[in-house]
Formats: sequence, C-alpha cells, structure tokens
Amino acid sequence: MRVVVQNDINRAYENESYGNGSYGNRGIRGRRAGTRGALAALALAALVSGCTQPGSGAAVHPAHGAQPLQAPPARALDSYATKLRAAYAARVAAAKRWGLAKVPLVAPPAPAHKPEITARKGFEVDDQEELNLPPVFTTVPTKQKIVFLTIDDGEEKDPAFLRMMSDLKIPYTAFLSNYLVKDDYGYFRKMQSQGHTINNHTLTHPYLPGLSYAEQKREICGMQDIMKKQFGKAPTVFRPPYGNYNHDTLVAAKSCGIKYAPIWDEEVYVDHWEYREDDRSLHPGDIVLTHFRGRKDWKGTMVDDMRRFLGKVTAEGYAVARLEDYL
Repeated sequence: MRVVVQNDINRAYENESYGNGSYGNRGIRGRRAGTRGALAALALAALVSGCTQPGSGAAVHPAHGAQPLQAPPARALDSYATKLRAAYAARVAAAKRWGLAKVPLVAPPAPAHKPEITARKGFEVDDQEELNLPPVFTTVPTKQKIVFLTIDDGEEKDPAFLRMMSDLKIPYTAFLSNYLVKDDYGYFRKMQSQGHTINNHTLTHPYLPGLSYAEQKREICGMQDIMKKQFGKAPTVFRPPYGNYNHDTLVAAKSCGIKYAPIWDEEVYVDHWEYREDDRSLHPGDIVLTHFRGRKDWKGTMVDDMRRFLGKVTAEGYAVARLEDYL
C-alpha cells in the first residue's frame, strides 16, 4: 500500500504546474483545498485498502480468533493526511527556494528483496564468477522509474550543496579520494550525518590498471583504513578512478572487503549530459555520475549542476533513489 500511495503522491507532484517556468500567480494556495482532499483520500485508502474484496459485496469475516475489524478513528486519518500535506508543502517550498521548475519525485520504499547484482555483460574479468569478484555494473535491475546519483572525488566542498540536498531530501552516494578530502573530513562527516553514504575511490585517484597488484591493493585498502578511522566503518562499495580496472583491481578490492564496484551509465555536468548508451536516454535503475566541482572547473556551481540533474530526471518522470538500498 505504501507504494500505491507514493505513486499517487508522485502523480500530484508531476501535475504541479508553476506557470511558464515559474510558480505561477496563484502559488500553492489555489490548489491547497484540492490537495488536502486528495491527500485525505489517500490516507483513507491506505488504511482501509485490502480490507474488502471484489465480488458480491458480501461482508469479509475476520480470521478465526481475530477481533472484528473496527474503523480507524477520524483523528488517525486526519493526522496522517496532515503529515502528507506538510511533507508535500515542504517539498514544494524547497523546490521553489532552489529554483527548480518542478518538484522532485519521491522514490518508492526500499525493496523488501534486493535485486541480484551481477557484472554487466562485457565488463567481466577472467574468473569473475569463480572467484566471486565484485561485479562492475552501470545499472541496477529494476522496472521502477528511479535513478541513482553518485558523486566522485571530493574536491569541491560547497556548503550550499549540502543545504540544497538536505532541503530537497535527495539521496546520493559519494565516492571519495583521500588526497582531495583530507583537508576537510568534517564536510563529509556532515554529509554522512544527513544520511548519505560515502564510499571508496582510492587514496590518490590513479589509473589502476597501470599499477602492480600490490600498488592497487595499497590504494584501495589504504583508503579503507582511512574511511574506517574518519567515518566509523570501511565501506563495501568501491568505484575505480575513471571507471578503469583490470583483474588485479577486483581481486585487490575483494581482499580489502569490497563487494560491489559500480561505475555509471550517464554523467551530468553543469552545462550538459554525457551518455554511455547510443540511445542517449535515461533508463530505470541507471547510475548517474557527477563530480564535486565548482566555478574553478565548471561554468557554475554544484547547485547549478544539481538543477540540471534534477530538471531532467523529474521532467522524464524519474525519482532519485538511494543506491545502497538496492545492494
């Protein structure tokens, strides 16, 4: 039922119009009554769905020994609808505050049964399955219209980015390289405290296939040690710099406690998108890459980058989900 209700809420977000790219003259006040009624109806549906069955309309009897079904108190319905209204209003306000054309969609709940993650075809190494090496993949198998935002390296430490993503409640995964984050571990601890996951991107961001096995292991395991010391635990997710790896990379990663090696299917910049696939489109379960960058490297900020990212995924009916919920 949570999924059904969530889908209806997302339809409400998709229908939210801001009038020629702005929030319109009426604002949200003109729609508040309709939204209130719709959300109350959703609350009622959430509580009573599944308690009747289609057919002749005969009464549904409780199981043996169960107490007769009682209607929920009106207070419970009103409280639930109030929470939905408040969450919706906060999301609309945040979207307006950060200059988004549409309210970002809400991802469905994490799956009860996580999908099986395997290496993308053509991205395997020798003995991939025999040695149970971390799979390299660009997309998570799902039919839901969700994508996953991942951000690499850690060079730019923009406080406005943290505020924006916290306000909008957009999940993301950071892959950190120590040489870029060691000057301000506190920035990433704050990120972690807001519920975002931080993972391994090596000590110095080298081209790993050009290194020996021992050197690769030092890069990956050394970063594991720093992650555990600075952030409380060593991650199980690792991204090879530049998306480049070989057999030694995955063997070394496994020896360091790594279970997954996601790369990406699309990359977003402040002024354009790049695509791995020939159709140049988003797909359900795609992993999207961007970087911690600012005006020194881009014609804009991380906030601008996120506006471009969220503008496209929302316009195409996608929500942003948390990668680790599917691993």
